[in-house]
Amino acid sequence: MFKNARFALAAALVATLALPALAEDAPAADAAATDAVTSTATADTVIARVGDVAITLGNAIALRTQLPQQFAQVPDATLFPAIVQQLIEQEVLAQSHAGSLSHREQVLLQNETRNFIANSALVAAVNAAVTDESIAAAYDAFAAQYAAGDPVTEYHAAHILVATEEEAQQVEAALAGGRDFADVAREMSTDGSAQNGGDLGWFAAGAMIPDFQAAVEALEPGQVSQPVQTRFGWHVIKLEDTRIQQVPPLEQVHDDLVQQIQRDASRAFIDQLTAQTTVENLSADVDPGLLSQTTLLDD
Repeated sequence: MFKNARFALAAALVATLALPALAEDAPAADAAATDAVTSTATADTVIARVGDVAITLGNAIALRTQLPQQFAQVPDATLFPAIVQQLIEQEVLAQSHAGSLSHREQVLLQNETRNFIANSALVAAVNAAVTDESIAAAYDAFAAQYAAGDPVTEYHAAHILVATEEEAQQVEAALAGGRDFADVAREMSTDGSAQNGGDLGWFAAGAMIPDFQAAVEALEPGQVSQPVQTRFGWHVIKLEDTRIQQVPPLEQVHDDLVQQIQRDASRAFIDQLTAQTTVENLSADVDPGLLSQTTLLDD
């Protein structure tokens, strides 16, 4: 429903902006008066009235933030009168229909209102939970857990990938003749790493397909494998070095930690509020099949 509402809003604004010279035909405002209003304006500044209902500058600003991206480049001078007109027309329509909502529309409105307020409450709680201190504490806990686990070996390897065993043997012969591994990779490998001399960088145990990984793990640093066949073709592999994987730096895991803090804070906040509130779940005896009976909304 929210997407439909945004589409209707955009369509209405397009129609309003299409009116001939809407902004340009308005009489020029007195510059001094305009400056005075601008300097004293707040979100509560009234920009229109519909009956007894005031429409504020805050309403207009909020409405602009809801517009689709297509309106991002529309100048304020053009968009402002269109938004004001849109708010006026919305209020006229709302006042005419406020007491005539169907049962279906009333429950949809209740759900949207509930969802909006609940989301606002969660955002406030989550934002308060994400601080430099909480991120540092989360990283310390992550690092401690990481260090307590089994050590993870990382491998730095390069390979030369060819289509056939015969080509792999040609690679072996070139290397046995003293040619540099990287040079042969650049000349003969069909893999995207060829331009880097076949270098695959560092990867953890289990990152590669099993046959390739097993061949890598059987090598000593500096050693070159015999041809290894996988579903990609034939590989000749050189193990450059190994190392024990270190705790990733904070910068690398920062976003994941923030998301975890947000999830934990959301859950804790909801649980706290639920514990402080009398809640009765009366749905146990209700037939779940009724969930699909949308005609009940028409009663």
